[in-house]
Amino acid sequence: MASTPGTIRVLTTLLLLARGSLSQLDVCGQPPRNSRIVGGEDAPAGAWPWQASLHNSSGHKFCGGSLINKDWVMTAAHCFSRTSGPVVYLGRQNQEGSNSNEVSRTVSQIIRHPNFNNVSRDNDIALLQLSSSVTFTNFIRPICLAAADSTFNRGTTSWVTGWGTIKRGVSLPSPQTLQEVDVPVTGNRNCFCKYNPRGRTITDNMICAGRDEGGKDSCQGDSGGPMVSKQGSVWVQAGVVSFGIGCARAQFPGVYARVSQYQSWINTRITSDQPGFVTFTSTGTDADLSATCTGLPRLIKKVSHTPTSPAYVRVEECCSNLYPKRIPASQIKSYKYTNLDCPKKAVIFTTLKGIEMCANPEDKQVQDIMEKLAGDWE
Repeated sequence: MASTPGTIRVLTTLLLLARGSLSQLDVCGQPPRNSRIVGGEDAPAGAWPWQASLHNSSGHKFCGGSLINKDWVMTAAHCFSRTSGPVVYLGRQNQEGSNSNEVSRTVSQIIRHPNFNNVSRDNDIALLQLSSSVTFTNFIRPICLAAADSTFNRGTTSWVTGWGTIKRGVSLPSPQTLQEVDVPVTGNRNCFCKYNPRGRTITDNMICAGRDEGGKDSCQGDSGGPMVSKQGSVWVQAGVVSFGIGCARAQFPGVYARVSQYQSWINTRITSDQPGFVTFTSTGTDADLSATCTGLPRLIKKVSHTPTSPAYVRVEECCSNLYPKRIPASQIKSYKYTNLDCPKKAVIFTTLKGIEMCANPEDKQVQDIMEKLAGDWE
C-alpha cells in the first residue's frame, strides 16, 4: 500500500438505493468500529472487518480479499494462476504477532471468472468458498457490493486496504499492520488516456482510482483486496485490486475489477444467502465525460426507456472480418480491444499489411497470439 500525506475533497454528492438479500443488507458494509472521515496509514482494528488475508500452504501471504457473506470471499482471478490450497484469515490486524480477533478457514472451492484474461486482466475477479461458515463479530463482517446499475463519477472518494508493499520493492515494516489509503475515482475515459499510450486497454469491466500527482495507491501484495466507497452509513465495494504501472506513480492510477459488472455472475454462483448488492449513484455531470485523447471512442447520448441504464455508449462499427482466417499468426503485429459485441466483446488484430479483423478473445488460438504480442506486465 503506497501512501503519502494528502487531503480529501469529496467532489460528488451521493444517493443511496438499496436492493438485494435483505439478510446481508442488514449487516453488510456497516463496521461498528469505523467512524472515521479521514485516516492515517495504519488502519484501526475492526475498521475494515471484511478484509481478508490469503496465504498459501507454506503460510506466505500472496493476496487480499473481501468477505461478502458468511461462506464466501471475493478476490482477484490473477491471484490463482498457480496457487493451490489457500488459507483465508479474517479479523486479522497484523501479519506479525498474535491477532486475538482472528479466524482462519481453508477453501473448498475456487471459482475464477470464465472470461478472465491474464494478458489484459479483463474480468479479474474470483470467488472463494470457505470450508465452513464464519460468525460475524465487530471484527468480521461482510461488505456490501455495488449493484449492476451503480455509477462512480470521477472524483468519488474511495478507500483501499491491504498489507502490500508501501512502495515498489519496499515491504511493510513490522508488525505489518493493515494499511488504508484514500484515492479518488479517476473515470474510465481519463484512465484510458493514461494507459492506452503504454499498450494497456481499460475496459468497461474495470474502474480506476488514484491521484494525478501520484503518492497514494495500492501496490504489490494488495491484489484481490477491496476498493470501497461510503454512502450514508454504508460501505460499498466498487473494485477489486487488479494491476497498475508501478505504485503511486503520477498519471498512472490503480486499476480494479469493476464489481458492479458482476452482480449476475456472482448471484449465479452463490445461490443461497446471497451478498447484499447496493446501487451506488453519483449525481451531477461526470467530469470524466470531458476527457479527450487519441484513440478514445466518441460519446453520444443513449436513448433508453430504462432509467437505470448507462447514460452514454461508445460509438464504433462492428467489423465483419473474423480471425482466424488463412493468415498465419506470424503475420499479426498488434491487437487492441473494442467494446463492441460481435456478438461477444471483440479484439481487433492488425496484420503486417495493415489489415484489421475482429477476433474472439475467448478463443485459445487468439489468446496465445495476444500473450506473445503483449509480453510481460510492467
